[in-house]
Amino acid sequence: MLTTSCDAPEEITNTSEEKVSTVQKIEEEGLTTFISKQRPKNVIFLIGDGMGLTQITAGSIAKKTPLVLEKFRQIGLVKTYSTKLITDSAAGATAMATGSKTYNGAISMNIHQEKLKTIVEYAEEANWLTGIVTTATVTHATPACFYGHQPTRSRVNQKLAAEFMTKDIEVLMGGGWNYFKEGLDGRDLIAEAQEKGYFVTDNIEQVGDYRPEKMICLISAKLPPKIKERGNFLPLAAKKAIDILSYPKSNFFLMIEGAQIDWGGHQKNSDYIVEEMLDFDKTIQEAFDFAEKDGNTLVIVTADHETGGYSINGGSAKEGKVEGKFTSDYHTATMVPIFAYGPGAESFTGIMDNTEIFYKLKYLMNMEALSAPSK
Repeated sequence: MLTTSCDAPEEITNTSEEKVSTVQKIEEEGLTTFISKQRPKNVIFLIGDGMGLTQITAGSIAKKTPLVLEKFRQIGLVKTYSTKLITDSAAGATAMATGSKTYNGAISMNIHQEKLKTIVEYAEEANWLTGIVTTATVTHATPACFYGHQPTRSRVNQKLAAEFMTKDIEVLMGGGWNYFKEGLDGRDLIAEAQEKGYFVTDNIEQVGDYRPEKMICLISAKLPPKIKERGNFLPLAAKKAIDILSYPKSNFFLMIEGAQIDWGGHQKNSDYIVEEMLDFDKTIQEAFDFAEKDGNTLVIVTADHETGGYSINGGSAKEGKVEGKFTSDYHTATMVPIFAYGPGAESFTGIMDNTEIFYKLKYLMNMEALSAPSK
């Protein structure tokens, strides 16, 4: 049984080690009907952590004008389960970044704790420029799954920071300064990054119009604060990352995470969710505006899972007020939406497994000749 499409088992026991090309994988899964012949030059992949349909609805009510997502015409639904019915962010991000189901807590490692090659690593091999932006620490589960490989997401921040330094990713923005400044074995990874040619800062606003070739921006010692303190960091970081990666006219892949939508769900805090959704909407706007002008950029917006069993039980559309309730302070198994715009967007319509996102992206990014990761 292939792990890219199955009926949400409680445990996935596939142990096949056979490697197949993306084209073969797609054909075996019967996905060719849903693969576009158009291929983008660039991909901007936005993940609203914990963002289900209700979170999007809450943002729409609070904004009182249409969300940017309402401009997207290619829309689908994504099954989010891991080897358990309820995924965590690590397994959910691993599925999207590598095309493989795994156990909760794994950072791009399979059920045998073997490394899985990520879409960012494939992009680097193909000489695409790459970037990662988040409102969590850059070593948090979701962003880490696009460059790191750890058997657990817990207490591995310094290990992931050191692992990032072995990569050729051009842009990294989020929190986690301490994990780089006070690295493993006393290493100062900030200094090492500067020696490798990175422009390093802790304040995105101070960068201004300067466009370095490579940039690391770490805005907090550990976890970034809420929007009241961090301000417009995410949309500004997204704009700057696009500016850096698109300038040389090379292909680029950029992952952007609105991490704290999830945190609002964990806290059962509807207002927290709303303010993070509106911040994420501004960020999506930056990606959409670039893609609309560029004409060769695929923008994908989705979530790793829904958080909180969130529902809207009252409020006022006229006043932009949302009254939310929750069934849980953890994740749920409900499907999440996926939105796509640009060349290849029609590949992301219908109902799909989260692992299919990886295979479709890999195909659309013209990397089908490269081996798929082992399962």
